[in-house]
Amino acid sequence: MPEVWIRLNTADRRRNWFWTASLTPVCAGTAVAVPLVEPEEDRWWWAGGCAIVWLAAVVYVINHGHGRTLLPVQGMAFRTFFSRRRLPWVEIVRVERRSHTARSGEWWDLRVVRVRGRDPALPGAFTSRRYDRDFERKLGLIEDSLCRAAAGEEGNPRSAPRH
Repeated sequence: MPEVWIRLNTADRRRNWFWTASLTPVCAGTAVAVPLVEPEEDRWWWAGGCAIVWLAAVVYVINHGHGRTLLPVQGMAFRTFFSRRRLPWVEIVRVERRSHTARSGEWWDLRVVRVRGRDPALPGAFTSRRYDRDFERKLGLIEDSLCRAAAGEEGNPRSAPRH
């Protein structure tokens, strides 16, 4: 089986950059406006706090949009802007779709359920659209790779898929 990459398509990456660019003037405006109305001794604490929140948000959005997952024969390889990580197929029980709701809307991502440990989100697999064909295709590719590994086709000692 050839190696498969799971990542955002061009339109989704553009949308991610749009939200990053939209976030910047909002945070910059807050960082300028709040210190103007605060007493002088608290002024720079507010400006610094706004700058830190903006920086954390921008780093999160860029890392989230830059991330991708490789599905080689040995397991999954996660790559983000800041990290690289591998999970062998024997450590993975299943991949599940998780829904998240906030005041601003709803979004879905894919999580790897492991035998032991934390369930990491798959980089490059998230959507805010209710019926996203590309997102479903990514889930299908991952489930297919996991089933092949569980069936022993990829050198995995498991005897049957766990779906």
